[in-house]
Amino acid sequence: MVVIFTALLIFTYFIAGFLFSRFIWYPGEYIYELILSPINNNPILFLSACWIIGFIVILFINWKRILFYFNSIVQASNELASNNEDLIQLPRELQQVEVQMNQIKQEAIRNDRLAREAEQRKNDLIVYLAHDLKTPLTSVIGYLTLLRDEKNISEELVHKYTSISLDKAIRLEDLINEFFEITRFNLSQLTLETSQINVTRMLEQITFEFQPLMVEKNLEFKLISPTSFQLTCDVQKMERVFDNIIRNAVSYSFPNSTITIEVKELKQGVQIRFENQGNTIPEEKLNRIFEQFYRLDSSRRTNTGGAGLGLAIAKEIVELHQGTISVSSSNERIEFNIYIPNLS
Repeated sequence: MVVIFTALLIFTYFIAGFLFSRFIWYPGEYIYELILSPINNNPILFLSACWIIGFIVILFINWKRILFYFNSIVQASNELASNNEDLIQLPRELQQVEVQMNQIKQEAIRNDRLAREAEQRKNDLIVYLAHDLKTPLTSVIGYLTLLRDEKNISEELVHKYTSISLDKAIRLEDLINEFFEITRFNLSQLTLETSQINVTRMLEQITFEFQPLMVEKNLEFKLISPTSFQLTCDVQKMERVFDNIIRNAVSYSFPNSTITIEVKELKQGVQIRFENQGNTIPEEKLNRIFEQFYRLDSSRRTNTGGAGLGLAIAKEIVELHQGTISVSSSNERIEFNIYIPNLS
């Protein structure tokens, strides 16, 4: 603006000089004595004075504009922390800043909503767990009381009551473990402790540990993997990832079906596919399956009940390894794909 003003001032001076030169002026005339004579005698002083005055005016105008922009940004910054979803509006000159601030605000609103939803799901889950704890505990106490108080009880009933008590006690242990899982997830800060592991042997061992659960539903494992493949990773955490995904597959598989695990050795890591046959997961549930405390089975049936943390933890561990995890479901098949880079 200063450059433009300077150019306009010089241009105006010469145009005015040319126009006034077209007239004949005589000493004693008002315009000549007060304006033209001083300008002709001191043109540099006159131009300097005009330039300084113009510069001050320009500086004042821009200062006010800067203050206006600054106040607008301050007010917009306050809007970032507000709970309303109204878009921030700034002057046209700050359109780029407006777009960026609106993106930040929308992301903050989205994160806040997700956090509140997760907190609500956690609170609901704790209420459900607290309620569910009473049922097996009441059964255990009831049957043990019968065994204590009944003097003449057949061996068959003793076996029946103790079996039921054991089943309820195991369920009670599972529920308590869910409480611990919630606590660990909230308090733990995951860090990697890497070492080498044979991925094939690890998967063989984990699947073997699931045999008792497999027998109940007459399920089978099919492991397709190289004979020996070494991967550098955090072994304990990757065991937890595989355990959570396989447990999920066992819980939601159709009886008399096969769970397939396929390991593909890549140049810089490993790709592992877990596939099981089960009810097709709707798209809206697939999009939320890795959220904290989100459960596919909202009815909290005993055989599929869980804290809704397994897949969320698996995703966090995989991403901590700089890997990726995804899920797809169609035609009564559920497939998890994990890519883990070699951290060596």
